[in-house]
Amino acid sequence: MQTHVYFDLDGTLTDPFEGITKCFVYAVLKLGFPRPSDEFLLSCIGPPLYDTFPEVVGKDLTLQAVDLYRERFNDVGWLENIPYEGIHDTLELLAAREDCTLYVATSKPRIAAKRIIEHFGMAQYFDRVYGSELDGTRCNKADLLKYAVAENPATQSRIMIGDRKHDLIGAIANNIHPIGVSYGYGSIEELDTAGAVTIAHSPADIPPIVLSASG
Repeated sequence: MQTHVYFDLDGTLTDPFEGITKCFVYAVLKLGFPRPSDEFLLSCIGPPLYDTFPEVVGKDLTLQAVDLYRERFNDVGWLENIPYEGIHDTLELLAAREDCTLYVATSKPRIAAKRIIEHFGMAQYFDRVYGSELDGTRCNKADLLKYAVAENPATQSRIMIGDRKHDLIGAIANNIHPIGVSYGYGSIEELDTAGAVTIAHSPADIPPIVLSASG
């Protein structure tokens, strides 16, 4: 039986802390607002920008804030990523299996996600990268996964791997097996509450969990 494995990007494949927080601060300061707290900036890693910017700049300025964020992100922010130690080995192991097909499923714009995946040497492991459109279409993880599943229907076994509640809630909404990772930006409590069936504490934990879940 073929298993389709969907990986979140930020906080699961790469550590995007520097890029995301610096771009967020850049946009907020450009609009004349004070720098958000470190705690708030940490909470911004994972959810769509369309959900987090309104909390700082208000709904009316959110589109402008997103444009400013992308201004810096497209210049340098996308490079400010660090692949998690061991993630390449994990992907290589799973991609080599004839019964596993790997995908990226991220709220980040698809064009940016593909650029990151290619730059950090992960593109060969994934059949396709799914992400939002620049206008915010499919930035909600449930909508994104619904779209991805519709494009890849020929399987009875699907797994979503992510570090935030949005990944797991989106997976459950689409009858996808939800696996959390604790090395990213969501707490174990957040992952448990969101419905994680299993939690990986390092990239090396992922292959045996996937193989067990796929039966």
